[in-house]
Amino acid sequence: MKLFAPDYYKKFSCIADKCVHNCCVGWEIDIDENTFEYYKKLSGAFGRQLADGIDIENGIPHFILSSEERCPFLNNNNLCDIILNLGESSLCQICADHPRYRNFFSHRTELGVGMCCEAAAKLILTHRQKMNIAIIEDDGMEEILSKDEQIFFNVRRHLFEIVQNRTISIERRARELLSDYDILFPRKTAVEWIDIYLGLEHLNIEWIKRLEALRKKSGVSLSLSGKWDTAFEQLLIYFLYRHTADTLYDGRFRERVAFSVLGFYIVRMLFAACENKNEYELIETARLYSTEIEYCEENIETLMEIFEEEIKGIR
Repeated sequence: MKLFAPDYYKKFSCIADKCVHNCCVGWEIDIDENTFEYYKKLSGAFGRQLADGIDIENGIPHFILSSEERCPFLNNNNLCDIILNLGESSLCQICADHPRYRNFFSHRTELGVGMCCEAAAKLILTHRQKMNIAIIEDDGMEEILSKDEQIFFNVRRHLFEIVQNRTISIERRARELLSDYDILFPRKTAVEWIDIYLGLEHLNIEWIKRLEALRKKSGVSLSLSGKWDTAFEQLLIYFLYRHTADTLYDGRFRERVAFSVLGFYIVRMLFAACENKNEYELIETARLYSTEIEYCEENIETLMEIFEEEIKGIR
């Protein structure tokens, strides 16, 4: 099995206590079976502390969050007591992987880092070169792709070529992406899209505030200078890389491309509405979008179904 990842992938590292939006706060953290068995065998004071900090609900062990929704092993210095006491190899699978994600194919696995993490969002959005997918681990075996996989990788390569054509604006590239694959957005205004997002499941009130602030600016011309084009190129490439791979499982290629372009447009509008258009605000806007949408299957499915209905209507 070969491992592939964006060429910036290996530069990612957790910023630990320097993180403003700690992933150990506000997230339900399930513990995989192997790690749970390991934790149960630990003795001593920290073994007892582990036992007290874990509950089993519906047969799934998980950490008991505090009233502030903090993991019980996130200490007052915002460092992980499990790592400090047992080392990083003792983390459960979710904690060890986050914010990494994987897309699986017959003879390869593709990895990436999710923008719900501020360090990952910064890494992606400040990457200046055109993103390339590189082999990060090679087993030396010949990679055998199915016919469907060959078609998918060729099509995705074309998607990337369109988005990475820096001779034209990023907004024009997004339009060409849709045009090349006969993808029509549902006939909705910006306000109607915002109302759809306001009706989705949400985690953070800051996300709702940003959507409502954007809604109040309906009718106001929102534009961005070309200096932000490279960052939004990286954003759109990220969405396409992460979300089109499941086309091989569900056949929803157009829907997934449309979902990616919609994410690009929404983040772009939210950022354009910011009073201070700086790198921090861009990273924070993308991080919020990723947290609220990409990590909620119900929200993804709701948006996908909107595109599915439109595409069925076209057919």
